[in-house]
Amino acid sequence: MRVATENGKAVLFERMIVPHLDASYNLARWLTRNGPDAEDIVQEAYLRAYRYFDTFTGENGRAWVLAIVRNTCLTWRAGQRGEPVVFDERTHGAGPGLVNPEQEMLRNSGIGSLRGCMESIPAEYRVVLVLRELEELAYKEIADIAAIPIGTVMSRLSRARKLLRACDGS
Repeated sequence: MRVATENGKAVLFERMIVPHLDASYNLARWLTRNGPDAEDIVQEAYLRAYRYFDTFTGENGRAWVLAIVRNTCLTWRAGQRGEPVVFDERTHGAGPGLVNPEQEMLRNSGIGSLRGCMESIPAEYRVVLVLRELEELAYKEIADIAAIPIGTVMSRLSRARKLLRACDGS
């Protein structure tokens, strides 16, 4: 898409891409399993999207930006593999007998077990599950975002649903 001025580019970007910010965060959150990391990834993805907005063909802004978010997550995960995560219970833990209020609320509502099950599913299955069930995208859009054939989308979605049911005990 050719935009004559920088101001025109900003206006089109705001109209076509920015409305998908919540979906972008949702996808990044499920892929990273961490809110602050997801925020950083979405910010980086939107900077990339704006930088390369001239290459956007204007067909589907949501699929286009979610593909950028997914790719940014993959780049982030590749960088994370080289750094070992060290968790020190004395420094990072809540202390003996203390429960995080969010954990307590999630445990009481049953959402915590669903979140745990979702997070236990491998990323390649989780991404199609999130895009289909939470973002309600069509198989074709998911295939474009994940850069996989539609048949692979369907098989991964089927596998993700089975893993989710097995985790839940249903």
